[in-house]
Amino acid sequence: MCGITKRVERMERTKAAEKDAGAGGQHARPGAVVNRAMTTFSPADEEKQRGVRQMKLTATGLLVFVAVVYVLAKWAQNSGAGPWAGYVAAAAEAGMVGALADWFAVTALFRHPLGIPIPHTAIIPTKKDQLGVSLGEFVGENFLSEDVVRQRLRAVGIGSRLGAWLAVPEHADRVTAELSTALRGALTVLRDSDVQAVVGEAITRRANAQEIGPGIGKMLEKVVADGGHKRVVDLVVTRAHDWLVLHRDEVMDAVEGGAPGWTPRFVDRKVGERVYKELLRFATEMCDMPAHPARGALDRFLTDFASDLQSDTDTRARIERLKGEVLGRGEVQDLIASAWTAVRSMIVAAAEDERSELRLRVRASLLSLGSRMAAERKVQDKVDQWVEDAAVYVVTTYRKEITSLITDTVASWDAEHTTKKIEANIGRDLQFIRINGTVVGSLAGLLIYTVSRALGA
Repeated sequence: MCGITKRVERMERTKAAEKDAGAGGQHARPGAVVNRAMTTFSPADEEKQRGVRQMKLTATGLLVFVAVVYVLAKWAQNSGAGPWAGYVAAAAEAGMVGALADWFAVTALFRHPLGIPIPHTAIIPTKKDQLGVSLGEFVGENFLSEDVVRQRLRAVGIGSRLGAWLAVPEHADRVTAELSTALRGALTVLRDSDVQAVVGEAITRRANAQEIGPGIGKMLEKVVADGGHKRVVDLVVTRAHDWLVLHRDEVMDAVEGGAPGWTPRFVDRKVGERVYKELLRFATEMCDMPAHPARGALDRFLTDFASDLQSDTDTRARIERLKGEVLGRGEVQDLIASAWTAVRSMIVAAAEDERSELRLRVRASLLSLGSRMAAERKVQDKVDQWVEDAAVYVVTTYRKEITSLITDTVASWDAEHTTKKIEANIGRDLQFIRINGTVVGSLAGLLIYTVSRALGA
């Protein structure tokens, strides 16, 4: 019945602790995460607790044993049994003192001895939060300092190890596959509308922030100076000549249709033929004569226009207005959207294909990087420095957040269950302190009594 009662009480305490934790009880800080491992007992904890109880019985039994020995020795001493009884009584008496003192010390860690609220007892349940703060400060000062982090990482030699690992083709294949999976996942998660909006806004903002007239003017000036525009002129006049040859009737009809209604038809026909012949002659001469006056006039126009783009205020203002109108058109935004869709599809397809140029290049780059990192000390030092700087930045920037994780976690633990948990894990070893105290106390008492007798005390 006693065992059933204890089990019921334990279950009730566990439920109460879980209820307090769920409601943000008195032991939990705001925003702290309650560690359920410190509010429940696992079968392993129950087994450890049984071991603690067995060791407590052993240590208490040893105390009872020396107490009985002390009583018997004192009785024998008073009965005139001989000097040996005094030695035994002294050893037993000191053993009782040592056992009681160590019992008090061990018990004071977890609870008030005999239920009496003696100062500086029940240290773990009453000082739990302070212990958490001290533990967090200890970790922050001794494990999250810049010197410690750099020393540990430098001893590991990450650059050379990573290089040797990457230089293995199987490992490079694995990294390539993981990178491809991550890339596909990222592109799948991203919404086209969001990316298009960001890209469109970035292009528009950058275009609006920088005047394009002078840049276009410099580029046009260089093109004209190098004669690069002549190929375009040749293409245009050649296509114009070919078009005129194939569309003679359309040109003549257009001329005749624009003639006044009172002119005779044959006159309109003659005028149309004359206009067509002049246009064809002009296009033919433009094609055959590199030094045609019209080409020179075009060169001068482009040169003047390039100069105006760089220096003329009105021309530059017109170009800026035109730029704004073009960027604001829906066709341009649709072009950006279609470009992103095409690029994303291309990247996803390349990431999925193991023989794609993208994956082959990534794999080759990883193998090359691994070989260099494994062989070149300069590259190793550079990688080690990057890793060290990144780790130092994290620990120095977020040291408070890291240590507060320890502090808040300890503060969120229920004091009673934390005490039981700790006692179950280390209590068995602590009971050896009581046993050792009994044994060492007995030996010390025997030694003191012997020395006293030898000195005639």
